[in-house]
Amino acid sequence: MDKLTRKAYELRKDIIEMIYKSKAGHVGGDLSVIDILTVLYFDQMNVSPENFKDSNRDRFLLSKGHCADALFCVLGEKGFYPKQEAITTFSKYGSKFIGHPNTEINGIEINSGSLGHGLSIAVGMSLAAKMDKKDYRTYVVIGDGEMAEGSNYEAMMAAGHYKLNNLCATVDLNGLQISGSTEDVMSSSDLAEKFKSFKWNVIEVQDGNHCMALKEAYELAKKCTDKPTVILAHTTKGKGVSFMENQAKWHHGVLDETQYLQAIKEIDEVLAHE
Repeated sequence: MDKLTRKAYELRKDIIEMIYKSKAGHVGGDLSVIDILTVLYFDQMNVSPENFKDSNRDRFLLSKGHCADALFCVLGEKGFYPKQEAITTFSKYGSKFIGHPNTEINGIEINSGSLGHGLSIAVGMSLAAKMDKKDYRTYVVIGDGEMAEGSNYEAMMAAGHYKLNNLCATVDLNGLQISGSTEDVMSSSDLAEKFKSFKWNVIEVQDGNHCMALKEAYELAKKCTDKPTVILAHTTKGKGVSFMENQAKWHHGVLDETQYLQAIKEIDEVLAHE
């Protein structure tokens, strides 16, 4: 098992523990997006606790802000704050680790969770880098259900028009949202063609939970010099826990003790294989 994959599964354990202890969170989406976050934070992005005030750091925006649980675990692992503080206080009274990212927390660029805003903000940050002649890249992760928000399409149009080659979006295509199949709730099929029509470079990753495939995609994105890039990552909601996988009810599910122990057991079994 490569180091990034191992890291992603270790972080899955943190997510399960956080949600079990808090009795809150969006575990299905956390488990689908964690491989993306792992590759970005531990392999691709120039961002760390040491350089977070540096104007030339890379920017990361979690537009699907309801999956803050996963991001909090990643930032804790990265050293922005003690990870156990996030795990043990998430969604508790008085905690700064609430259900969506907020700038009170070290490492968070924007408050997010009102869906459809992340890409527009990322376009602004990318334009600012061009105007300031800075080299940083801006990364934004969007949910596939979130693609029903019209503001995304205005942002896509602007990014293509201004040839923002320093912008990389990732769509977490797990196919499910809180009320069921994304295709049934509000179809956004042919996303590749939609992005291409707005002059984006499109890279599809058929297994968006495969860290090495994601790493290759992000490396390719950096080589695109004349347009923004979107990674369409086909993921599995609840990835890594058998009874959660591809189940819409785990969008916002809470584990009981039996489910918690089973989830930890399954993840430990994966980690046991070198």
